[in-house]
Amino acid sequence: MATFSYLAYFPVRCSSNRDSYDPNKQKLNNIKINGTSTKSTTKQVEAGVTTTFTSVASVTANGYMTEQKVRQNIPTTKQSVDHFRQGIAVEGGVGYRQRVVIRSYEVGPDKTATLESILNLLQETALNHVWMSGLLSDGFGATHGMMKNDLIWVVSRMQVQVDQYAIWGEVLEIDTWVRASGKNGMKRDWLIRSQATGQVFARATSTWVMMNRKTRRLSKMPEEVRAEIAPWFIGKQAIADDVPEKIVKLDNKAMYVNSDLKPKRSDLDMNHHVNNVKYVRWMLETVPDHILESHQLSDIILEYRRECGSSDIVQSLCDPDEEGMLIEGLKQQENRDMNLMNGYSLAAGILEGGGFLGFEKPPLRYTHLLQINGETKNEEIVRGRTTWKKKSPTTPFSSM
Repeated sequence: MATFSYLAYFPVRCSSNRDSYDPNKQKLNNIKINGTSTKSTTKQVEAGVTTTFTSVASVTANGYMTEQKVRQNIPTTKQSVDHFRQGIAVEGGVGYRQRVVIRSYEVGPDKTATLESILNLLQETALNHVWMSGLLSDGFGATHGMMKNDLIWVVSRMQVQVDQYAIWGEVLEIDTWVRASGKNGMKRDWLIRSQATGQVFARATSTWVMMNRKTRRLSKMPEEVRAEIAPWFIGKQAIADDVPEKIVKLDNKAMYVNSDLKPKRSDLDMNHHVNNVKYVRWMLETVPDHILESHQLSDIILEYRRECGSSDIVQSLCDPDEEGMLIEGLKQQENRDMNLMNGYSLAAGILEGGGFLGFEKPPLRYTHLLQINGETKNEEIVRGRTTWKKKSPTTPFSSM
């Protein structure tokens, strides 16, 4: 088990001549200007304790660095420990492990972490991994070489498998690493485990490609970018790279359709497109309530096709597999005949609960599609498949 040390933090106030003050710049008198990144160290004595602050940032040729860089304190060299985020380097220094606590705003009504919270944690640990590498530039996870070539990362495929959901207040350890994916891509994997028991709760894998920030077209990986990230590749997998099962494209004959979804300003990320976590919310909102109440998501696969902008109107389609169709048909019959066993469908209950004589039924599966709801053609945003298993009767806090 890794041991984490902590640094005390005290605010440092900077003052300058009011007439020449520029709120976006800070003069660094102790930095030698040579066109490279340097360190600025400040000591402050408070309550008899001397605290040293080390700030690492890029310095412009005129001796100024932006306030943004001062506040972000992005390293320009590889780090082994991130005290403030409780992160450390693992896997010989090229992997990353971070401890997180499940907060009250990250859980749902059952007091377990939501899928959206899990996806946000995956994204955050990935960015923190790049932060510790010393390769992070100003972009959303972009390296220095990528910023030089106006490139950004976009996810093309993602899969998350969840065996157990963390509960409110639980401490998790999240491991993440990267590996090669063809000539122009990269894969990123994650493992989420309980810090208390060591049990693996979830595992995830994703495939990323590069897009030109200006043209919004996919791009080949420049050699200078490959040279930056290739030393960080690890030859292991969180989820085996099996031949993916084709996700069919749904049409308007899908059982569940929501045609009036419009991105909000808060849905946009730093690359000015809708964040992939928001797509998952739109997908899950089309899953029937009785499935959400009786089942929990155990696997999700997402295949991204195009960006979604703030002016797009999105349509969410959802269709169950054959077994799900049977259950839905029985549910509809149940709604038409509420007098049957006080409103409970015996057949549907058997199918959802596991069948007769203890035979375990396979999990439910749903196919999803998000597309632009346009007058001429409906452009695909993302295809998805979700797998659901029956909730355990011993779900944490179920009696509260």
